[in-house]
Amino acid sequence: MPAPLLDRRDLEFMLYEVFDVEASLSRERYCDHNRETIDAAMDVAETVAEKYFLPYRQKIDTHQPTFDGKQVQMIPEIRQANDAVIQAGLASPGADYEVGGMQLPALAASAVFAYLNAAGSTAMGYIGLTNANANLIDAHGTDEQKTRWVLPQRSGRFAGTMAMSEPGAGSSLADLTTTAVPHDDGSYRISGNKIWISGGDHELTENIVHLVLARVKGAPKGVKGISLFIVPKFLVNEDGSLGERNDVTLAGLFHKMGGRGQTSTALNFGENGGAVGYLVGEENRGLMYMFHMMNEARIMVGTMAATTALCGYQYSLDYARERPQGRLPSAKDPLSPPVNIIEHADVKRMLLAQKAYAEGAYALCLLGNQLVDDEHTAPTDEQRAQAHELLDFLTPVIKSWPSEYGPKANSYAIQVLGGAGYVNEHPVEMMYRDNRLNPIHEGTTGIQSLDLLARKVPQNNMAGYRACLQAIGATIASARQLAELADCATELENSVATLSRTTDVLMSAMLEKDIDLVLANSVKYLDLFGHVVIAWMWLKQGIVAANALAAQPHESDVAFYRGKLQAMRYFFRYELPETEVWAALLMRLDDTCLGMQNDWF
Repeated sequence: MPAPLLDRRDLEFMLYEVFDVEASLSRERYCDHNRETIDAAMDVAETVAEKYFLPYRQKIDTHQPTFDGKQVQMIPEIRQANDAVIQAGLASPGADYEVGGMQLPALAASAVFAYLNAAGSTAMGYIGLTNANANLIDAHGTDEQKTRWVLPQRSGRFAGTMAMSEPGAGSSLADLTTTAVPHDDGSYRISGNKIWISGGDHELTENIVHLVLARVKGAPKGVKGISLFIVPKFLVNEDGSLGERNDVTLAGLFHKMGGRGQTSTALNFGENGGAVGYLVGEENRGLMYMFHMMNEARIMVGTMAATTALCGYQYSLDYARERPQGRLPSAKDPLSPPVNIIEHADVKRMLLAQKAYAEGAYALCLLGNQLVDDEHTAPTDEQRAQAHELLDFLTPVIKSWPSEYGPKANSYAIQVLGGAGYVNEHPVEMMYRDNRLNPIHEGTTGIQSLDLLARKVPQNNMAGYRACLQAIGATIASARQLAELADCATELENSVATLSRTTDVLMSAMLEKDIDLVLANSVKYLDLFGHVVIAWMWLKQGIVAANALAAQPHESDVAFYRGKLQAMRYFFRYELPETEVWAALLMRLDDTCLGMQNDWF
């Protein structure tokens, strides 16, 4: 029997016990839903994942898209799978009923996508980016733009991308050179080159809607002079039918070590006079609008990393339970039967590490989705504002911690399988390759760390930072009421105190010291903060598990809850102590990396 894609019991634990998605169903937007409708949506997603993605997972990995000079070629199974997702109504499950969505809470939508992401990996990226593209235009576009571009994306006729990076600029958006020239009819003519554009060209849909960052002639230098434009592959007539091909051409495809189901493209805009583009919002405010999509994509990246780690964990756990090899050190008889490798302590360590990383990371991503819900649908203005503040603050952590520790979990999955894990007859090596992109795109870990330390912590008089510590403190107070969790509550409280001291030192140093020195080890600050946050996620799970055990659950649930508590202990004993080392390095403003000279390498 093949290993399950995901542990359904764990998804239900997260949704219904830890984050209580049912509490949001009393809100007007979600009042048509109940546990049965959410479970049904997950059932459909699991069925689509297992029927249309899982059987072709290896074929998608070994048959990368190609470009014949005219159009992209890819195996037909990718289109069949994407069409199945769209026809099942799963392409945008959180969208309004009126545009074909299910109006599911973001928490539930994340669980629905979990199955599709676990089986489809980046082949699901076309749909994920399309959904985010439509959400941005829905939030900042005109009514006419919503009709022309959002509705066809919701229905699956059009796909969407985000086109930011350029050959000479990369992540440094202040240096982008793509230009936009106003035209008499109110449109613009876009000229420039973009690279690493995921889903930038394909034949899966009738049209592709690019959201392109460009600079209008005479605009201010730097990020303050960036505008955002809708630039379609094909122009669209007044009646919604396709018009002529726009001046957008595919220069070529990149071939990645993983994530091979989704095209990665170099696009040229305006080789023949300029691509027609339509301004979103106001000139010179494009980056602010794009952050709507970028922040959604960052949560999506973190979630993809977490679900890929969860999938690899399930596979290696199943393998360890079935693979006999070796004997325990206490077995003195060489003729005694070998044990399954799950009995070996070091294999247990690697499985526990995967469980701690993957389930902790996914809990963090679900917290992000819960905050998305609260930001838009919480009962009061104050609650919505609080959710926005905390979500904005945590987004760098939600993106980066799962994308750093997800691949580590997948690396452990390979190690559990031993030599078998390193060959493509088993999928764990593919999962590692797929996951390795996640620390890079949508802002590298280094960029996220600078955002957290230099911008998110001090902004609004440290309001987001304080809100985060306050929320952690509330969980610690609840855990203290349970004898089984008292030690972990104290350990997390001590780590929060260390984090607070470290933050105070760094905030003061920013005013007094060389800013390059203060930020030189920002990634270690992100590690420190991330570990504290994941420990918080585990303490939240531990509270639910301990309370459930005290209520004497059904025997089948006892092992599940005990497993949660043991994974929590693993994280607190093996991982959380590292924060002390990172804090010490940060507080002494260590210059080892900054002080290294070019000619010393």
